[in-house]
Amino acid sequence: MSIAHITLLTKDIIPFKEFFIKTLHWQPIEKPGNIAVTAAWLQIAPGQELHILENKEFDSLKFEQEYGRHIAIRWPEQEFESLKQRLTQHGAEIITAKRPTSFARFFFRSPDNYIFEVVPT
Repeated sequence: MSIAHITLLTKDIIPFKEFFIKTLHWQPIEKPGNIAVTAAWLQIAPGQELHILENKEFDSLKFEQEYGRHIAIRWPEQEFESLKQRLTQHGAEIITAKRPTSFARFFFRSPDNYIFEVVPT
């Protein structure tokens, strides 16, 4: 079993989509033609997608944090520093984990205030 897709809302789809393309290298893919709102589809990995929907009234939640709702992704540990640099260059905030673990990891807050955890592959 695997996750097929995650859907996130944003107030402005273009910069949010570009953030993921430029930092995590997720690639745009064709979206269905029957979407009634402004939307973009990105391929995370084969068979895994991020669906982004635009909603001008969207307001991120204050509970997005390590001990709250967040999305964890795997990334090669040897590339953590270059990923952190790309993330900050594109408006993300790097967050040090509060809870120690036996493996390296970090969190980041996207420009739309979503929290992602990065763990080694």
